[in-house]
Amino acid sequence: MISISLWQPIAAFIFGGLIGSFLNVCAWRLPREESIIRPGSHCPKCGTPIKWYDNIPIVSYLFLRGKCRSCKEPISLRYPIVELFTGLLSVAVFLRFGLTPAYLGFFVFCAALLLVSLIDLDYQIIPDEISLPGILVGLAFSLYNPLTTPLDALLGALCGAGGLYLLAEFYYFLTKREGLGGGDLKLLAMIGAFLGVKSLIPVVFIASLVGAVIGISLSIFYRIREKRTFAIPFGPFLSLGAIIYLFLPQLFDTFFPY
Repeated sequence: MISISLWQPIAAFIFGGLIGSFLNVCAWRLPREESIIRPGSHCPKCGTPIKWYDNIPIVSYLFLRGKCRSCKEPISLRYPIVELFTGLLSVAVFLRFGLTPAYLGFFVFCAALLLVSLIDLDYQIIPDEISLPGILVGLAFSLYNPLTTPLDALLGALCGAGGLYLLAEFYYFLTKREGLGGGDLKLLAMIGAFLGVKSLIPVVFIASLVGAVIGISLSIFYRIREKRTFAIPFGPFLSLGAIIYLFLPQLFDTFFPY
């Protein structure tokens, strides 16, 4: 059992919050094909550069009461929520693996999943700038990954992309409609590289189950209100499935005993 002191999870939370602030920048700029480094953080409404003391995760939002110091326009609540959630993910990974290479590798993995979800929800795309390097990082991390071996990670990446491709083709054969995009294939390949080939069926199962429930519920709601159809992204559900599998693998021992 890992012995920890109180300051360690606090430090993990602070570190996660800082990364969450960076994820907010990436989620805004990557789909717009803007640099994630220059210019520095600025208000999206008035363009005023944000001082460092107004850019402290969560704290600055509360201190400023959710408004830009310069133009007084409201700041989206999503910013502190992402920072909070990333901080909690950091603590969860730390408590699972301790201060080890596994902590760093899996926190990078979780941060990438969160970023993918934010972008996919807003734009229905999964940038290659996240998933493709993520596959390579997952394969390199397999040398230190306590959950996989290098061979398992390679098989996970190959089967993740290939398996979802076959599923997409089968869906198109039945419905004559595109159901899954290339971004989903690369995302599942990244998940397989980090979690191994055995994770793929549980992850897709969770993603499909939760996605179906939410999709049907939203479809009924919006058709009643607006009489229209809509599409929902699959990336956030794959990400949710991967995170659940990472932290609660024992849930699947009964249903997937391989």
